[in-house]
Amino acid sequence: MQQKSVLYMLLAGLFFALMNVCVKYVAHLPTLEVVFFRSIFSLIASYAILRQQRIPILGNNKKLLTLRGIAGCLGLIGSFYTLQNIPLASAVTINYLSPFFTAILGIFIVGQKLRPQQYIYFLLAIAGVWLLKGFDTRISTLHLIVGLSAALFAGVAYNIIAKLKTSEHPLVIIFYFPLVTIPVVGIYCLFHWQQPIGVDWLYLLLIGLFTQCAQYYMTLSYQQANLSKVASLNYLGVIYAILFGYFLFDEMLNVYSFIGIGIIILSVILNLRVRIKD
Repeated sequence: MQQKSVLYMLLAGLFFALMNVCVKYVAHLPTLEVVFFRSIFSLIASYAILRQQRIPILGNNKKLLTLRGIAGCLGLIGSFYTLQNIPLASAVTINYLSPFFTAILGIFIVGQKLRPQQYIYFLLAIAGVWLLKGFDTRISTLHLIVGLSAALFAGVAYNIIAKLKTSEHPLVIIFYFPLVTIPVVGIYCLFHWQQPIGVDWLYLLLIGLFTQCAQYYMTLSYQQANLSKVASLNYLGVIYAILFGYFLFDEMLNVYSFIGIGIIILSVILNLRVRIKD
C-alpha cells in the first residue's frame, strides 16, 4: 500500500510538471485565456462526476464556496502568469510558498496556532526568495509580487476548504472553482480574445487533462498513506521544472538561484512537517 501511495504521488508530480510545461508553451496567449480553457475542462469533468454520483452541485454554504472559488481563481491566474513569464523552476518554487500563507492565515481563519520554530522557517523562506529574485534579472518585482499573491490566494483557498470539509462534499468544493472562474475570466476574454492557432489547441487541452490526472493521483496517494509520508514528494516538482526548463526552454539558473530554490523548499518541508504533527 505504501509503495502504491509513493507511486501515485510521483505520478501526480509528473502530471503537474507536464501541465506547467504546456502553460509555458502557450506563453504567447493571454494568461486569463489559458485559465479560461483550463476552467472549462474542470467544469465539465466536475459536473459530470457530480451528476453521476447524484451529489447536489451547489452545496450548502454557498457564501464560503463562492469565496473559495474567487480565491482559487486569483491564485490560478497569478500562478499561470508567473509560469508564462519567468523561468519554470523559479515560478514553481514561488508557487510552493502557499503552505506558509496557509499557516499564517490559518491563525485568523481557522484558529490554528503556530509553533515558535515555524517563524524561523518563514524567515528562511524569505531569505530564499531574496536570493532567487536578487540574482536573477529575469524575475522583475512585478513577477515576484504576482507570484507571491498567487501563493497568498492559494493559502486563503486552502483555509476555506478546511472550514468547509465537514459541510461540503470535496467534489462540490472543486466544482465551485471553475463555476466562479469562468464568468470572471470570460468577461476579459470577450474583449481581449486571441485566437489559438494550430498546436495551441492541443496544449490547452493537455493543460486540463494533466491537471485532472494530477489531482486524481494525488487524492489516491493521500487516501492510501499517512500525509507525512508522501506530502514532501510534492516538491519533486521543482526537480521536474529544472529539468524541463533546461532541456525544453534553454533556461539556465545561476548558483544563487539554486541556493534560493533549495532554501525555500527546505523551509516549506520543515514547516509542513511541523503542521502535520499538530
